[in-house]
Amino acid sequence: MSELSKLTVLFVEDEQDLREALESAIGDEFFKFIVARDGDDGLKKFKKYKPDIVITDIMMPIVDGLTMAKEIKNISKQTPIVILSAFSEKERLLSAIDVGIDKYLIKPIDPDELLKVLKTISKELLAHNDLVTLGLGYQFDKNRRVLVKEGKTIFLTKKELLFISVLVKNIGVFVLHDDIKKDVWTNKKVTDSAIRTFIKRVREKTDKEFIKNIPGLGYKINTGEI
Repeated sequence: MSELSKLTVLFVEDEQDLREALESAIGDEFFKFIVARDGDDGLKKFKKYKPDIVITDIMMPIVDGLTMAKEIKNISKQTPIVILSAFSEKERLLSAIDVGIDKYLIKPIDPDELLKVLKTISKELLAHNDLVTLGLGYQFDKNRRVLVKEGKTIFLTKKELLFISVLVKNIGVFVLHDDIKKDVWTNKKVTDSAIRTFIKRVREKTDKEFIKNIPGLGYKINTGEI
């Protein structure tokens, strides 16, 4: 299975024939291949589907490709963007660089060449997939199973790291007390008071607001979202 099959791609192109041709040529290589007809449509679909990679033309009606790319980079700086254009003027290349474009290809596009570029990008993406961004400047490395803040490892006990792992697996939602007891302590004999003391130690090693809780319900990691 190709690494591309794990990724969602957004392709933005105003010419219907080109959209359909490229989707037919390489669409099946990906988990999802989403198409958009212009920069405005592309931006809406980017927000809806959160694709891993964006491929876009420059000259399009309503909103052009570079304007859309700039908006996407403001939302998600790490999302790779590949520009496809019939233009090769120095000014447009410089504009693309200023926006933060990852690759610039001149039309007509060779699907095999584009796939080669996307495979290179996908390897870099998947290499960083084990790093989960949390709130308050923290990241969790699922591969190494360590908590990191600003490049520095936060030293936690084995059980504390297991607890963080459980919360990361359920990012954005509260993990119930009973599930914490089962997954971290492998039994339900541990008391709620002992869990509160345990959480207090974790907060002392991180931040007071790093772990949020609803009394009597459970805990979740503070992702910074409301």
